Amino acid sequence: MKQNKGTIGIKEYIALVILTVGAKLSDDTPAILFENAKNAGWIAVALIGLVSVLPILFMLKVFSVHREKNLHEITLHLFGKFIGNIVSILLLLGGVFALIVDSGISTDIISSFYLTKTPPIIVYSILMMVCAYGAKRGFEHIGTAAWLLLPYIKITLFIALLFSFGEGTFGFMYPLWGEGMLPIIKTVAKDMSIYADFLYIGLVAPLVTSFKVLKKGTIWALAIVTFEICIAMVAFVMLFDYTTAEMLAYPFHETIRYIHIGFLSNVETFFFPFWLVATFIRFSFYLYLSATLLGGILKIKEFEYLIPLLTTIVILLGAAAESPSITLSAARKMNFQLLTPAFFVLPPLMWILAKIRGDFKNETA
Repeated sequence: MKQNKGTIGIKEYIALVILTVGAKLSDDTPAILFENAKNAGWIAVALIGLVSVLPILFMLKVFSVHREKNLHEITLHLFGKFIGNIVSILLLLGGVFALIVDSGISTDIISSFYLTKTPPIIVYSILMMVCAYGAKRGFEHIGTAAWLLLPYIKITLFIALLFSFGEGTFGFMYPLWGEGMLPIIKTVAKDMSIYADFLYIGLVAPLVTSFKVLKKGTIWALAIVTFEICIAMVAFVMLFDYTTAEMLAYPFHETIRYIHIGFLSNVETFFFPFWLVATFIRFSFYLYLSATLLGGILKIKEFEYLIPLLTTIVILLGAAAESPSITLSAARKMNFQLLTPAFFVLPPLMWILAKIRGDFKNETA
């Protein structure tokens, strides 16, 4: 398929979404899910994936009749300029807050596990400056980098999970339903926004080569990411038991420190570069999305020039956190609870408004 300049095809799109959303298995997301769901955390992830299909399909349906508009432009069209801008501002605040928290957590991981003698502010500044450079390069370059590096990143993840299963104990999975369905349902209702990235991806919908690619790529990416996180959750439980896994701030990084591969020592140094590259791509994309939304609100066409400003704000606010692993984890839980209603309610509401306005009358396949 011939691509226009600045757009990406299905391979790059799926790779970018997988690296962005799938990266959550390597931060504190598993520990948050284990809190209520216990050893049935993998079931909670599967149910979150299934429930997320509903808002995603509503969103795709709206995009099917507004193929030249992004999420902000569609919001203005459906809600009107005043309310639409308020909705976009709230989405921007939620997105930037998530970026601050997630990048702060990644900095804490790097400082705690790998670069223990380097001041966190130095780590944070370098991390975000590299990501700012990636975001400034544009959406096409981010997508291309994601596709080129995806095989290497996922092969290392597969190796880590394979050895985790080999050293794990399947008996830790019982009882399969954990403490029952109620805690699982509570986890689904509270933490469904782990997939809120799919809502924000609507900001770059017009930059995907076609709506068919957008629809197919989104569904495939959702299925792959859900399967991937489920398998990782199972591996963590088998290796540590959920009572230990939920106390570990970052189960994935504890896993690669725990497993042994033949005669190799310090196995985590083998996995770290690949995880770090995935982190660069993830936050480059987040910065690009935030700049796109801010540029739309401020009516700035050359929104790329906002990226340094956003990067500076993120570094200043993210580095201000004390006791990062505790403070940022609490902030992340709060952000999950705030974004969950937006992710679940906004797409159906957009569909209803589009239906009322008669936008689907001239719908094409």
